Amino acid sequence: MLTEQEQGEIATELRHYPEKRAACIEALKIVQRHRRWVSDESLRDIAAFLEMTPEELDGVATFYNLVFRRPVGRHVILICDSISCWIMGYDRLLSRLEERLKIQPGDTAADGRFTLLPIVCLGTCDHAPALMIDEDLYQDLAPEALDGILERYE
Repeated sequence: MLTEQEQGEIATELRHYPEKRAACIEALKIVQRHRRWVSDESLRDIAAFLEMTPEELDGVATFYNLVFRRPVGRHVILICDSISCWIMGYDRLLSRLEERLKIQPGDTAADGRFTLLPIVCLGTCDHAPALMIDEDLYQDLAPEALDGILERYE
C-alpha cells in the first residue's frame, strides 16, 4: 500500500502531466526514494494509482536502470563502464571496490551498506573514470581515493 506521503507526492507530480500514466517514472522514483527499491507489491500499487496495468509499469521500470527492482544497500555505487572510463582506469577502480567491499558488480555487501552496479554512462566522459554514490558524482578518480570516499557513507 502506498503511504499517504507517497500518494501526496505522486499527486503533486500529476499536476505536471496531461494524463496519470505520464507521471509513471516520477512515481517510481518517489516510491524508491522512500523505500530504496520498488518491490512487486509497490509496483502494483503505483500502477493502480496511475490507472495502468502492472505489466505496463514494469515495462517502464525495467527499462530504466536507475529504478531498482530488487533490494539495494543503504548506498548505491554506480560505476561507469563506458569506453572513456574503461580507457582511463575503470578496471583499477572496479578491482579496488571489489577488494574493499568483498562484492562483485550487481551484489550488495554483507553488511547492507553498499550495492555495486555498473552503469553505461554517467555523462562525464571528459572526467573519466567516474562513479556515483547515491547522488554524489566523483570524477577523475584514482583507486587510492576510494577508501576516503567510501568512509563518508555509513
